Amino acid sequence: MTPTPRELKPVESARDLFSSELRRLRLGAGMSLDALADIVNYSKSHVHGVEVGDRVPLPPLPEKLDAAFGSGKLFAGLWVVIKRERVPKRFDRCLELEATATRIQEYGASVIPGLLQTEAYMRALFTAAHPEFSMKEVDRLTAERLSRQERLKSDNPPDLWAILDEAVLRRTTGGPVVMREQLEALLPYVDTTHTTVQIMPFSHYGYPIMNGTVILLTLPDGSTALYEEGGETGEMIEDRLIIARRIRGYDRMKAHALSAGASARYIEAVLEDYRQCEPPPS
Repeated sequence: MTPTPRELKPVESARDLFSSELRRLRLGAGMSLDALADIVNYSKSHVHGVEVGDRVPLPPLPEKLDAAFGSGKLFAGLWVVIKRERVPKRFDRCLELEATATRIQEYGASVIPGLLQTEAYMRALFTAAHPEFSMKEVDRLTAERLSRQERLKSDNPPDLWAILDEAVLRRTTGGPVVMREQLEALLPYVDTTHTTVQIMPFSHYGYPIMNGTVILLTLPDGSTALYEEGGETGEMIEDRLIIARRIRGYDRMKAHALSAGASARYIEAVLEDYRQCEPPPS
């Protein structure tokens, strides 16, 4: 059964106003969700999620909607207000830059990068990290993270490079079934035109970046932004010397991690372990 969309309150929320205006203009133009999805180059489910208020309209969608409807800067302006409405989070600035980055290089010490996570894996992470969260809050966070993945499916995706410690594969986040589905979803991204995934095996000795999460974002102007996170702390780093050291450290990690082909075989081997953990069909 399809869940009933939540009631939009455009007079109280810029995000709800964004959704209601999207629906008003789409219907006024006699345009189907399929047609609009083709125009803005997003999936139908994503556009529908934004229209009913379930997904955050992250850039570049607002600009694409303004172009599609000839609405000036209506949606771009509403996005500015939506950002102010949201409770500020330490990761927000990174998300803004990620939305326009031409290259994303990420290291994960303990979890799959958000851009490559399955929905079930996301939910398991949010539930484990924040047991006090309601299901509604988990739904919201999951929808926001899924929204970020639309860029990888676009006609002009960023170059994504992910290096994962073997611990990421071995930690049974959400249980064997969730991990099996996650690793199966990860495999197609290991070696493509725009994506590379490498595994840093336990057999390798210490390396430059070993803790938490590191994200290097190459921006359209050629500059590099750095986000680091560990435990309950996370911040954008602006010091150019630190950024230069992280770039150098990441390059060294590429040299020492398994090649894309060997990484795929390694993931397959771990995947087989999870398949063996599954209960036999009844």
